[in-house]
Amino acid sequence: MKKILALLLTIVFVSVCFTACGTSGKTLAEVKEAGELVIATSPDFPPFENLEGDKIVGIEVDLMAIVCEKLGVTPVYEQINFDAVLTGVQTGKYDCGMSGISVTDKRKENTLFTKEYCLAAQCIVVKADSAIASKADLEGKKIAVQTGTTAAEFCSGQGYTLSQFEANQDAKLALTQGKVEAWVVDDLTAAEMCKGDDSVKILDEAMTTEPYAFAFAFGSEDLVEEINKIIDELIADGTVKSIFDKYEAPYTKPE
Repeated sequence: MKKILALLLTIVFVSVCFTACGTSGKTLAEVKEAGELVIATSPDFPPFENLEGDKIVGIEVDLMAIVCEKLGVTPVYEQINFDAVLTGVQTGKYDCGMSGISVTDKRKENTLFTKEYCLAAQCIVVKADSAIASKADLEGKKIAVQTGTTAAEFCSGQGYTLSQFEANQDAKLALTQGKVEAWVVDDLTAAEMCKGDDSVKILDEAMTTEPYAFAFAFGSEDLVEEINKIIDELIADGTVKSIFDKYEAPYTKPE
């Protein structure tokens, strides 16, 4: 009986470890056989992804459409909160995570990333009449960030007082309503969301510079390798830049 119990516990442990360690990714053959790539995204991050009616549009949507076309599969999007994207990918619930995801050493411990396709910066947004002029002025101020983002992680590491929101629209609203004194977010997203809004301003000094890529679970190595070849081609032939140009967003090629 003890041997049977020990065997059962071992099976459970291996099963849990398999999932927790993020080794549940689909192979290239499995994705091709399914005929689709299931992608988790939080479409509140223009110009990378946002909703126009019921349709998800944006830079990453256009880029992923080309990637999937070259793979011979159909992209299928699942809309979830940003802070659940990586967890959903790591456990195999979704094949891919696509939500303006910054690549960090910490995230690499549990997530398999494609090659980076662009560089972005985290910027500081404040009210137009704010006395805050740089990062140095943020000490002791209340800052809005989106939950689960590198902006939240970075600002938390700096010891700032944070108000975290599931969507960037809510973070911006907290700023304009005076509930926080600054909002830290991707620079291109800030530019898009603050366009034509004279009540706020984006500071010149960036908080951080970060590369963006697509996220997969460990176990999808051959799939990611194939996608990397496609990304290299699309960067080299100017396709990625042309997509950024379409959305009137400046493009910075990854180093």
